[in-house]
Amino acid sequence: MSEVRSTALVTGATAGIGAAFARALAADGFDLVLVARDEARVKAVADELGRTYGVSSEVLVADLADRERLQAVEQRVADRRHPVDLLVNNAGFGLKRTFLHNTVEEEQALLDVLVTAPLRLTHAALGQMTERHTGGIINVSSVAGTQPRGTYSAAKAYLNRFGEWAAHEYAGYGVRVMTVLPGFTRTEFHERMEVGREAVPRPLWLDPGRVVDEALADFDAGKPVSVPSKRYKVIATASRHIPVRLLQRWQSLGRR
Repeated sequence: MSEVRSTALVTGATAGIGAAFARALAADGFDLVLVARDEARVKAVADELGRTYGVSSEVLVADLADRERLQAVEQRVADRRHPVDLLVNNAGFGLKRTFLHNTVEEEQALLDVLVTAPLRLTHAALGQMTERHTGGIINVSSVAGTQPRGTYSAAKAYLNRFGEWAAHEYAGYGVRVMTVLPGFTRTEFHERMEVGREAVPRPLWLDPGRVVDEALADFDAGKPVSVPSKRYKVIATASRHIPVRLLQRWQSLGRR
């Protein structure tokens, strides 16, 4: 009989942290469900992972700001016949301009991808995971969620507190929930915002592979929160104690 492999679903799987999660999980023997907007890119990632690691990769093309496409991903996550064992909510983007200089539609799309999509996918996953008394959810948030840096930080603050609560609430059902708080990471995130990397001091940049390796190690250790790198552990802790008026002086970091 063939071995039944665990399945992981990763959103935003074509680049950066999402691609690093997909690669690390494939190397660990997971079959994958890869979710991204760009059909050609996500299929290329699926083919490459299949050739390299011999895993099966299902592709779902979806813009998570599109409720109809999001519902298709929800249905896959909730499928009891072919269950997702690990959900990685990673998809995200940022807006370069401040709140009033963005259209309300742009701000709504940000909220849909950063908050609504993880909420709905987590809800879908927990349904089948709590029934089976097994499974895991990793929500990729940000250290920005510990700071007052506009609506991106507000969305990530929601994800931080939601994950903190869910980790405790569903541990008794055999489901592990962990929130990852990376700092500035070398991905396409800032390029898509049309922001140069020189806007951030070099020591603050992290490699996506390192972020994922530390996150998966923390997940295996049963930690509810993972803050990759010592420097960001210090920043995350300090941000909870520094007065808001001082933190707001750093709002332009990473936006130029």
